[in-house]
Amino acid sequence: MKFKPANKIQDLQYFGEFGGVNPSISDSSTYTFLSAKTMFDTFEGNADGCYLYSRHSSPSNLYLGEALAAMEGTETATVTASGMGAITPVLLQLCASGEHIVSSRTIYGGTYAFLKNFAPRLGIDTSFVDITKLDTVEAAITPKTKVLYCESVSNPLLEVADIKGLAELAKKHNLQLVVDNTFSPLSISPVNLGADVVIHSLTKFINGSSDTVGGVVCGTQEFIDQLRNVDDGAAMLLGSTMDSLRSASVLKNLRTLHIRMQQHSQNATYLAEKFEKDGLTTVYPGLASHPSHELFKSMMNEKYGFGGMLTIDVGTLDKANALMELMQERNLGYLAVSLGFYKTLFSAPGSSTSSEIPEDEKEAMGLSDGLIRFSIGLDADIERTYDMMKACMIELNILEAEMV
Repeated sequence: MKFKPANKIQDLQYFGEFGGVNPSISDSSTYTFLSAKTMFDTFEGNADGCYLYSRHSSPSNLYLGEALAAMEGTETATVTASGMGAITPVLLQLCASGEHIVSSRTIYGGTYAFLKNFAPRLGIDTSFVDITKLDTVEAAITPKTKVLYCESVSNPLLEVADIKGLAELAKKHNLQLVVDNTFSPLSISPVNLGADVVIHSLTKFINGSSDTVGGVVCGTQEFIDQLRNVDDGAAMLLGSTMDSLRSASVLKNLRTLHIRMQQHSQNATYLAEKFEKDGLTTVYPGLASHPSHELFKSMMNEKYGFGGMLTIDVGTLDKANALMELMQERNLGYLAVSLGFYKTLFSAPGSSTSSEIPEDEKEAMGLSDGLIRFSIGLDADIERTYDMMKACMIELNILEAEMV
């Protein structure tokens, strides 16, 4: 049977303390015990259903984690205060000093900066490779490699990872395949394709309202228990705990994710096809011209399309900036980083979200100054949006006016 992630979320039903249709929010940092022995047992991890301190866990966080684990098809999950608060503990839990990571070269700038600049201070080295070439990935694996790391759809170049192929490599070399699925929730289910750990920045599509920063790690019960261990768990000891009020807010928004992702994808597909027809260099996994279009189709779940992210290249940073400023002035969206908002967001990754990457490496991976990354919104009239965007491009001589 095909995996249907939205059904898994739909099937979860919680009741609040007084019968509310939303679970009660546990707005406490610490919890009381009726006996000292129960407190001791809770510290030791031997008291199910008991809470000690909200850095360890809270009912609200567990509700959200359970829903996200259901969505990704994993045994359990733990939520964190940010996407980076999910990524860094996972890598530090899986790797010790002297060990090695093989990572996609096109990843979120914060993740790249952590692997390139910070992890070596802890004795952890990373090889950055073209994740779309499995022979290149395998060639980078050493006896010290512990992790293969990638994004299902990469930020910002929208390269698509062959998760099944990478999972086979990981199994062959006894590695853990960690996949950041932030760009493709519901569309792709990495664990069903062989991934070991799935990460999301909840800040983006899953929350969808650009009012909360959060993250999640979805995996086996054994691995999540390791992350939460009070003695040596990276998630526990680094303190990247999500606030209960924020967890409750994300859980409410999660229930509409399937509707939103369908609209994001529908709108992005329409714009990508129009931009490409206009002669713009357009990258979108839903286009037949995308080198991994068929790969994405082979991995995707029904209904949710190819996601809400696309890029166009307008040639220079000056043109990119001028276009983004004009589109914002015309109320077409916001010149802002991040993604998943109801309004379209656009930024030039080379000077923003990927600015941590050195110039020579950006050039090698094809990240040009003129590249604009779009997170396409939930516009009800996407034809109108396109017409207005095209008018901006004509005004700035990015596109030529059509002869009548």
